Amino acid sequence: MLRKSLLLVLILSVSLVGCKSKKKAAAEKRTTTQKVDRKDTPKEKKTPKAPKEPEVKGPTKPEGTPQISSDPTANYIDAYKQYAMDDMLQYGIPASIKLAQGILESGSGRGSLSVRANNHFGIKCHDWTGESVRHDDDELQECFRKYSHVKYSYRDHSLFLTQRSRYRPLFSLKKDDYKGWARGLRKAGYATDPRYPEKLISIIERYQLYRYDAIVLSGGESDMADRKTDKITTYTVQRGDTLYSIARRYNMTVDTLKEYNGLRSNDIQIGQKLYLHSVE
Repeated sequence: MLRKSLLLVLILSVSLVGCKSKKKAAAEKRTTTQKVDRKDTPKEKKTPKAPKEPEVKGPTKPEGTPQISSDPTANYIDAYKQYAMDDMLQYGIPASIKLAQGILESGSGRGSLSVRANNHFGIKCHDWTGESVRHDDDELQECFRKYSHVKYSYRDHSLFLTQRSRYRPLFSLKKDDYKGWARGLRKAGYATDPRYPEKLISIIERYQLYRYDAIVLSGGESDMADRKTDKITTYTVQRGDTLYSIARRYNMTVDTLKEYNGLRSNDIQIGQKLYLHSVE
């Protein structure tokens, strides 16, 4: 009986020891796992932000590069003011008037006649023997002069005014009297619009076109004036003249003479003025 009791006590002791060992092992395992989780598990890395792309800017213009205006009229003035000043020197027509008429008649170079025919002053065919285009004006499909270059339109405008007696009173006005010229053009029948003078004056004063009259009259560009006066030499066609005889007299070819004057044929008329040098 005593032996059985001792055996039972021994079994219970062994069982208790085994349970404690299992509990201790489990506790140690948990501790190890927790330590590994805290210490050995790599931290989640943050994804680095992509570098900011540098701002791409367009090419910068070199210092001093002229800026193109968004105003088509300002661009027109810049493109053709030299033609107007040259003609003022040669013919006595105020540069301000010529520019204002060009702006008004051509829509600052964007009108149908100026685009199709380089006609910036609305000059109709009349006795014209060169190329022409048809355009609706006071009447349907009227005949208008066509030029190979804008410079010939400017030149022909000057010849148109100087060769017609009805415009003669204008040339007795002061060279900077743009108001007198504006009213005189309307009175002489250049335009049928009763508000034509006011429109010209408004353009001149808005864009200060009288500045170009002042440049010519003050001799501020006297070197240019002397050069242009010498350069732009004209010849008035006489009875019996032909392009060949005139070209031979001035030691040039007929083709060159035609090019200087924008001629498409060999036809010329008595009293017609021909340029003997390029106006460029």
